[in-house]
Amino acid sequence: MSKSGDKDLGMDRHITRRDFMNGAAVTIGASLLPGNTGAQTPTNEFVEPPPPAGKGADTSAEEPLLAEGITQQDPRYYPPALTGMRGSHPGSFEAAHHMRREGTWDPAQAEKTGEHYDLVVVGAGMSGLAAAYFFVKNIGRSARVLVLDNHDDFGGHAKRNEFRYDGRLLVLNGGTLNIESPPHYNAPSKELLSDIGIDIPRYLASNAQNRQLYPSLGLRSSYFFDKETWGKDQLVVGGGRDYGPNPHGMTAEFLAKTPLSEQARQDVLRLYDPGQPDYMPGLTSAQKKLRLAKMSYKDFLLNVARVDQQAMWFFQARPQGLFCVGIDAIPALFGWEMGGYPGFDGLHLDPTPNGVLGDLPGGSHGRQKPIGGGEVHFPDGNATIARLLVRWLVPEAVPGTTMESVGTARVSYPLLDRPDQTARIRLNSTVVNVTQDGDPESALQASVSYLRGGKAYQVTAKACVMACWNMFIPYLCPQLPEKQKEALAYGIKRPIVYTNVAIRNWTAFHKLGISSVSTPTMYHNGVQLAEAVTLGDLEAPQTPEEPIVLHMGRMPCSPGHSMKEQHVLGRIELFNTSFETFERNIRDQLGRILGSGGFDPARDIVGMSVNRWPHGYAYSYNSLEDPMEWVYTDTPTRPCVAARQPFGCITIANSDAEASSHTDAAMLAAYKAVCYALDRRAVPLLA
Repeated sequence: MSKSGDKDLGMDRHITRRDFMNGAAVTIGASLLPGNTGAQTPTNEFVEPPPPAGKGADTSAEEPLLAEGITQQDPRYYPPALTGMRGSHPGSFEAAHHMRREGTWDPAQAEKTGEHYDLVVVGAGMSGLAAAYFFVKNIGRSARVLVLDNHDDFGGHAKRNEFRYDGRLLVLNGGTLNIESPPHYNAPSKELLSDIGIDIPRYLASNAQNRQLYPSLGLRSSYFFDKETWGKDQLVVGGGRDYGPNPHGMTAEFLAKTPLSEQARQDVLRLYDPGQPDYMPGLTSAQKKLRLAKMSYKDFLLNVARVDQQAMWFFQARPQGLFCVGIDAIPALFGWEMGGYPGFDGLHLDPTPNGVLGDLPGGSHGRQKPIGGGEVHFPDGNATIARLLVRWLVPEAVPGTTMESVGTARVSYPLLDRPDQTARIRLNSTVVNVTQDGDPESALQASVSYLRGGKAYQVTAKACVMACWNMFIPYLCPQLPEKQKEALAYGIKRPIVYTNVAIRNWTAFHKLGISSVSTPTMYHNGVQLAEAVTLGDLEAPQTPEEPIVLHMGRMPCSPGHSMKEQHVLGRIELFNTSFETFERNIRDQLGRILGSGGFDPARDIVGMSVNRWPHGYAYSYNSLEDPMEWVYTDTPTRPCVAARQPFGCITIANSDAEASSHTDAAMLAAYKAVCYALDRRAVPLLA
């Protein structure tokens, strides 16, 4: 890209804060790592924006941002307002990466603080916060709980991105999106949601009108055919479930506007035809399912349904939102189970029996048919759940008393970590060692060492819940049995990027008649207007002239490799991609898609957050690579089952423990871990 091109895109423009470290690794405090002495762990570098220049200018200066040297105890500390490179941000992962290269950490280097807790939780994500909740609920407010996290904010993947423009607060989820199929939630998770004040029927009722906002304005889904793939850029409105009488939107009228060949168009229509032929004649339903389980959806389309290669363009990125890979690396059977993937009507497959898939603990929530309801998406995704959990644990830190009031509540981070309260949440604290004092079978406490602000500290606890990633636990707990360490290392977390872009208005979308655009062969695989939902005073934009946040997703895939190999390659790519590269691609993509509607990336973008998650979704089993029984049943042979076994006063709780990226899987794992911890203390878990 030329310098003049960069200027046209607005790369020289000020936005709410650019990450000047560009996502590059920062130097970790060498004195705190094995065999080293010297430097200190850096704090995040934050830059104060210039003063606003009148109405319509960026007003992020109204929000005190983090600045160099500001800690969690400073009243100005407020991570949700940070933009630039978020997610696994610089400063959150360097110590862990050093341990992966150099080995375990010596706890003798840590300063003993004298702090002793009933429970220490490693990780302030959804599972860690849920573990603290379950423990306090059953022990009472006299309990002492410490939650440690390596990030600058709580919530794990359930992060919140805030922008301020023209005096208006805009938010969007920086990770975990929704409560999927809430009636299917397991009992402990349902109880948790109720206890922290979430009223799903009330929320859905209050947003009934908002859900019709975009259709009422005539906005529909669309596809963008990029010049790199098709020779020229072309936006084609339609093709989604909101288009015409066809529930899938793939009508002859829509396809005629696309650059696909006539054969490819006919093949797409055939895939969606309920009267399509049986592509596996002579086989029973069980035999067909077994074949589908062992071939990719790509192979099914090309070699069984025999569609034209051009037709694959519509489907190649479809699974990325769930599996972070394309159709080359998911079983064809998954496509049938999830519904909406075409080509299976003629096979006449028997329904999946009860007790598998969606009925697994924290499972797929009924891939083929939603069980009792759809999904719930708060304005900031499941960050609302995290904030309500923190309010339950530390009421003084989160203003308000209702679900609605948390929408605009400003968390007081200094109040999260005070010595006189039941639960304490300590951020920017990377745990590097958990050692049980004595024989694990009889140990009465564990010592937990962590790095914070250039120093190493150690606390003790009667119980420790490891609510961090499975793959890192073997480095933290060297006492674990080798077989358990192998099981913990089995799953490869799925890399994913959630990019949020604040814009001055969405008049270009209105002019073009679109609310979302699928872009399967561009840098981000799609762009969409934030879902029109309101929570209390946090109101959804109602007119195209108002500012809004756009969501864009990127899953770094490497077709031709196995799922696990793609996850590793994707993780490497994300850690080696600068914020500048992300920004240039964001501006270029939005300019090309929306330019004919009057959008100017240099003028109209007022802020962006790139939520980079190299270790994103939990690994779930795949019948192309894993035994069938691991996919369909919670058998003891699953690695996640062996990995989550208690070890003395150490228990394990995270979404990896259930091999599911769903929020209620993380909560269920926390419940199980706390059950064991309380039983070991001879304290029953109350109903």
